[in-house]
Amino acid sequence: MSRSVRTRPEGSGQTLNEAYDTALLDLDGVVYAGGNAIDHAVASLAAAREGGMRLAYVTNNALRTPDAVAAHLTELGIPSEAGDVITSAQAVARLISDQVPQGSRVLVIGGEGLRVALRERGLVPVESADDDPVAVVQGYGGPELPWGRFAEASYAVARGLPWFASNTDLTIPSGRGIAPGNGAAVEVVRIATGAEPQVAGKPLPPMHRETILRTGAERPLVVGDRLDTDIEGAFNGEVDSLLVLTGVTDGAQLLAAAPRHRPTYVDADLRGLLTGQPEVAAAGDGFRCGGWTARAGAEQLELEGDGGALDGLRALCAAAWTQAGDGACALDGGKALARLGW
Repeated sequence: MSRSVRTRPEGSGQTLNEAYDTALLDLDGVVYAGGNAIDHAVASLAAAREGGMRLAYVTNNALRTPDAVAAHLTELGIPSEAGDVITSAQAVARLISDQVPQGSRVLVIGGEGLRVALRERGLVPVESADDDPVAVVQGYGGPELPWGRFAEASYAVARGLPWFASNTDLTIPSGRGIAPGNGAAVEVVRIATGAEPQVAGKPLPPMHRETILRTGAERPLVVGDRLDTDIEGAFNGEVDSLLVLTGVTDGAQLLAAAPRHRPTYVDADLRGLLTGQPEVAAAGDGFRCGGWTARAGAEQLELEGDGGALDGLRALCAAAWTQAGDGACALDGGKALARLGW
């Protein structure tokens, strides 16, 4: 796919909820963490909706059903319906249904979200490799998923059954910190069998396809906290993205981002939907945003000036991404980030 390499975050004279018709919002690390709403999320989403923006919640977490996710969002003060939620379970169920006959049995290693999505596509969930399944699907099953479920998947995959995974996120944010995600569980079966699954979730095309089919978005904005799923998914779908710094991505990872992981916009949290985005402009041999100027030195990224920390981070992104071109910036940005509190 041929496209220009992003070398700086973009500016926007319009508020983002005016510039885009639909926000495709990740959940974990963006809207909530560990079941609790992230600061400013509830009020920001209400204001974006009142301004005419459609809100769709797009999650790689296949554990819960859309009904359950919508109910949880509503409890948090974000009125939602099941149709507002798109999960990797739905995306992988469509992927499977495109390859096996309706009514086929599918071995499920995961939670209720996978079972509901399979039934929606006319497939029959089963629990054992001895139940004559024609395929195996694996999704996040929560911290209590028994170890024996991975063995069941391994038996079926070793027999040559096609293997599908809702997503391969290695980690998932929780209220207590970062926990293993479905990708870690997929690795268990990969090690046991040597096989490779077909993957549906972000950042891969099946998830973007599912999202667009279900939302009908014409000017979508992907909003996420992960470079390797949310932002890369937007890159693969050729749509714009907003990275919020309320989840797993830190300043150093952002500066070192390869082209497919560089967001269109960067903001602290979901309040970024309600504002314009400042311009990052060339300034001599560096880049200026707000009161900060950043440049690539011989061994490290350099930052001078003062002002809002986010403006400094945006300027540093421009210096780092320009220096890196179509690679990843290898310059040390530690001192510059420390000035900004990262």
